[in-house]
Amino acid sequence: MIIASPAFKNGQNIPRKYGYKNENSSPPLFIDKVPEGTKSLALIMDDPDAMKAVGKVWVHWVLWNIPSNTQEIKENSIPEGSVEGKTDFGEIGYGGPAPPDKEHLYIFKLYALDTKLDLEQNSTKTDLEKSMKNHIHAEAKLEGRYAP
Repeated sequence: MIIASPAFKNGQNIPRKYGYKNENSSPPLFIDKVPEGTKSLALIMDDPDAMKAVGKVWVHWVLWNIPSNTQEIKENSIPEGSVEGKTDFGEIGYGGPAPPDKEHLYIFKLYALDTKLDLEQNSTKTDLEKSMKNHIHAEAKLEGRYAP
C-alpha cells in the first residue's frame, strides 16, 4: 500500500500553507495499492519529535472509515463517509504542523482495515488505535518536515 502527496515528497518539507498557524489546510494525499479485502482505511498524522518539546507525541489528525476505494484525499477535505477525531489541539479535524522549537518530523500513517470502525467523532488517536487492534492488514507511511 502507498500513501503519497503531490504537495511534498516523502522526507521533504511540508509547504507552509499546511501549517497550523498559516492556512491550516490538510495536504492532498494519494492512496494506491490498497489490499483486497480492505473494508476501510484509517489515517493518523502525528509528530514524534514533539516528545522532546512537550513531553508526548503530538497528534495532528485522526481520520477513519475512509472508503477502501479512495485513491485521493483532496486538499482541505475528507472523503465522504469518513470521520475525523480530536487532535492534541483539542479540536476536531486537521491541525497542521506547529513545531514550538525547531524542525520536526511529521508522519502520516495509513492503515488498511478489515472492518469499519464504530467510533464517536470526538474520539482520539488512543481510541482509534484500540479500535484498529487486530484489524490492520496493511500499513503505509509518508513523512514530511516542517520548521517554525
